Amino acid sequence: MAPPLEDHQMEEEEQRPLLTRALHRSATNNTSQVAMVGSNPCPIESLDYEIIENDLFDQNWRTRSKVDQVRYVVLKWTFCFAIGVLTGIVGFVINLAVENVSGFKHGAVSALMESTSYWTAFWLFAGSNLVFLLFASSITAFVSPAAGGSGIPEVKAYLNGVDAPNIFSMRTLAVKIAGNIAAVSSSLHVGKAGPMVHTGACIAAIFGQGGSRKYGLTCRWLRYFKNDRDRRDLVTIGAGAGVAAAFRAPVGGVLFALESLSSWWRSALIWRSFFTTAVVAVVLRLFIELCGTGRCGMFGKGGLIMYDVSTIFDDLMTYHLKDIPIVILIGVTGALLGGLYNFLMMKVLRVYNMINEKGGAHKLMLAATVSILTSCCVFGLPWLAPCRPCPTNGSPDGTCHALNRFRRFHCPPGHYNDLASLFLNINDDAIRNLYSTGTSDVYHPGSMIIFFVASYGLGVLSYGVVAPSGLFVPIILTGATYGRLVAMLLGSHSGLDHGLVAILGSASFLGGTIRMTVSVCVIILELTNNLLLLPLVMLVLLISKTVADSFNSSIYDLILQLKGLPHLDGHAEPYMRQLTVGDVVAGPLRSFNGVEKVGNIVHILRTTGHHAFPVVDEPPFSPAPVLYGLVLRAHLLVLLKKREFLPAPERYPKEYVAAGRFLAEDFDKRGSGKQDTIADVQLPSEEMEMYVDLHPFTNTSPYTVVETMSLAKALVLFREVGLRHLLVVPKACDRSPVVGILTRHDFMPEHILGLHPVLLGSRWKRLRWQKGVVAKYFRSLLVWITNSG
Repeated sequence: MAPPLEDHQMEEEEQRPLLTRALHRSATNNTSQVAMVGSNPCPIESLDYEIIENDLFDQNWRTRSKVDQVRYVVLKWTFCFAIGVLTGIVGFVINLAVENVSGFKHGAVSALMESTSYWTAFWLFAGSNLVFLLFASSITAFVSPAAGGSGIPEVKAYLNGVDAPNIFSMRTLAVKIAGNIAAVSSSLHVGKAGPMVHTGACIAAIFGQGGSRKYGLTCRWLRYFKNDRDRRDLVTIGAGAGVAAAFRAPVGGVLFALESLSSWWRSALIWRSFFTTAVVAVVLRLFIELCGTGRCGMFGKGGLIMYDVSTIFDDLMTYHLKDIPIVILIGVTGALLGGLYNFLMMKVLRVYNMINEKGGAHKLMLAATVSILTSCCVFGLPWLAPCRPCPTNGSPDGTCHALNRFRRFHCPPGHYNDLASLFLNINDDAIRNLYSTGTSDVYHPGSMIIFFVASYGLGVLSYGVVAPSGLFVPIILTGATYGRLVAMLLGSHSGLDHGLVAILGSASFLGGTIRMTVSVCVIILELTNNLLLLPLVMLVLLISKTVADSFNSSIYDLILQLKGLPHLDGHAEPYMRQLTVGDVVAGPLRSFNGVEKVGNIVHILRTTGHHAFPVVDEPPFSPAPVLYGLVLRAHLLVLLKKREFLPAPERYPKEYVAAGRFLAEDFDKRGSGKQDTIADVQLPSEEMEMYVDLHPFTNTSPYTVVETMSLAKALVLFREVGLRHLLVVPKACDRSPVVGILTRHDFMPEHILGLHPVLLGSRWKRLRWQKGVVAKYFRSLLVWITNSG
């Protein structure tokens, strides 16, 4: 128990304003560097985009000719072309497989329903869904857990500088493709757009591995890409290509990568990304034309426009000034629904994570439970909908099965079930039905209410299953249903076509959940092929995003936080301006001399997990201790393996490096998951007593900050340059030449607030409504109403 005097001092300290309180550093801080990647926890590391300058790499750059530079540029554009071709092919194969597998399943169910074999139809439907989802969950849980989910949070974290094992491996790519086909074909309320982003990023990352020595698939040219900077650019391009393949929206793909994923962007990267998405569009167009002759089974016909609403009923795609209040209402309501959707999604994902942590059997049981629940809803709810006669513009034989892919279900000939037409279809066909113009009397309001509630609830419950699954398409579908429902409720008060309002509903719900504006606007325009929608879509997106940001973050940012991925935001928290870098730098600091004993290097590498160490020159190599630079752990391992040691503490001769004893390619960064470890180094005792000169391999120009710099300013430098290590140097000259090293972990709020809990009250609120604030205003409203009465 603290003495009374200390209690009194603590109470006085708590009553002082935050900006004037003394900073009491916590004794310990136990924040973790393990995150959920896919469906499994695993250790994470940071990427290093800094250009290393030392004697060895300077020598390598001086020896490169003009031919090498041209070859490097040509290879970059060649890789972009190959990424576009392969991503387009994979996107086509996924769409082809989903439409054929789902088409055969729904065709068989419809045939059984027409023959009044209702229970047989249900068991076939539920059984096939269960098999598909268990297959997707099994290969994800036991073959490649990194393939679980949409993959967009992992890609976004990677482009922010966070690396994790196997997120872009060949195994992950294969599981992502097969698992996504199976999951979407299982009638689960998930999409294929998010996994396509991860798939495109995987394809690009494989090109950035620089070949494979194990399989002999490498050459001297490919080593140019064995660095984090070029791999980051390729992954950005691949992610944009994935969006283009998913939505057939090349411009939207570029903007999606720019707005939502990338933390660094250059004009040259825009050109290459645009070229890649254009290649994707050409490849998709080629395969779509090949399928136009009926060679692709049940693959849908049509061009690059997925939900074309411009070719028919052009006169219905109009609006007037009096419709603007309705559009504003759609935006506000979409924001409220989106904020609630994100809130519920986080609650469900936390429960799912606790279940999934218990092992593979629990993962499969959860998947089976969600599959059975989904099958019961999808097959059972259409029984509540009335049978409706086919529209007058149906087919000549009196049926309407071909019109907008309507389903007869249990209805008599010449009738259709509107709920079955939405439930017993793949998501793309359901969205196409809802977007259709001139169909204001096709759906019953009760059916729209049932489908909206079911779509909203199943979307929240389906995403956390251990399988490749996306959020984008289910959100579009739910938003389109909400838009249709709003149009029905307004009735004669609005002259907007129901299909147009459905598109606006999708835009508002996307803005309320994903919180993107420019890229979503362009994707919707490319999906629908109607520029007349541009002003309304822009207005809806701006309103929905602005209102929804008052409640919580975007769904992808929330998932990043839930997974524990240390993503650095573009803004600094207010409390960071109250701290200096010296307040958060952690110790003890391990450093090396310019000429270091081999045994000391081995000991420090074995007893620490640090990835970089300051190199300090001391007498006799300098008159006083001076910071020479920063040496990486990976480079130290290469030096130990090469065993070019010195018998005495002296520097290498100047011609030692130029003689070819060390090659720059020996120090190139290897692909993800292929790093060397200190356990691979076995040295005899006599070599442990020898020395190694670190000067030629030390980065002589690392980024440094003085210890009195504000943490907010250091964060801007760290994030904008894309650093992994930031050296902190002292203000005074009579101290050690280096105080410590800042890493990504040191900028995370959990770490900072763990060291300085007194700052917890000054976190950035982003003007969001907290539960206490809402309750306060509600009580004030009740008091005002009472007093007025």
